[in-house]
Amino acid sequence: MHILWTLLIGFFAGLLARALKPGDDNMGLIMTSLLGVAGSFAATYGGQALGVYRPGQTAGFIGAVIGAIALLVVVGMLRKLMR
Repeated sequence: MHILWTLLIGFFAGLLARALKPGDDNMGLIMTSLLGVAGSFAATYGGQALGVYRPGQTAGFIGAVIGAIALLVVVGMLRKLMR
């Protein structure tokens, strides 16, 4: 059940991260949601590796938003390099 909760938090975290990150990203709703979910999973498992979260405990919403913003920045940098 915690994976489903992480997916749901990741969806909203991706939308919030997109709203908070300055700049123009030409990504649709699906790509934004996928980056939010990936950021949420990264925050969950990265936090567990660092000892911030215990296994089975999902990342907090703030951690998921930070993870999603980090992924948005990385994807933006990769898109600039590929141009």
